[in-house]
Amino acid sequence: MNPKTQRFLRIFRLAQKKYSHSEKRLAADAWTMDWQTLIATIYSAQSRDEMTIPVMEETFKKLPTLKKYAEAPLSRIKSLTKKINFYKTKSKNSKATAQLLIKNFKGKVPDAIEQLITLPGVGRKTANLVLTEIHQKGGICVDTHVHRISNVLGLVKTKTPHQTELALMKIAPKKHWSKINRIFVLWGKEVPGKDKKKLLEHLK
Repeated sequence: MNPKTQRFLRIFRLAQKKYSHSEKRLAADAWTMDWQTLIATIYSAQSRDEMTIPVMEETFKKLPTLKKYAEAPLSRIKSLTKKINFYKTKSKNSKATAQLLIKNFKGKVPDAIEQLITLPGVGRKTANLVLTEIHQKGGICVDTHVHRISNVLGLVKTKTPHQTELALMKIAPKKHWSKINRIFVLWGKEVPGKDKKKLLEHLK
């Protein structure tokens, strides 16, 4: 085992020990339908989960099926989600995505990243999260917390989330890929900033 993998595992196991039993809900967690997971994840970008989750719960009560969501007037979707950051763009993208799921994928959320990133509002971060949450496939979802922590602790030396994703794939055993996002997000929410010492001390 190479030294970088050993270092990753030391840090990951400490973080996993601290956060693996957390019941805190993140934006992609615990939705009834796969399409809801995808839409909620689109809205979660650059928005606090504490805001995204209740807003999307109410939205899905009013628009409970993929068909109703896809056919809803854009103005109604905007009105329901206006408390979320960048709701205008996200509403447009999410409605278009709902329509494409019906048109091109028989109402199912695709299980290939190449297909997922063709949907409006879906980049690699969202696509990887969908792969792990919905399809239980291996993928590393790199958001701001994963990107920041990985670089601050010297696990990787990258400038973009995509570079971080590829770098982590080289050092993290595949069996841990799908767990990295949740563990690092919970950790990152509690310890903001770029203080390496604070990040590590928090795991003690």
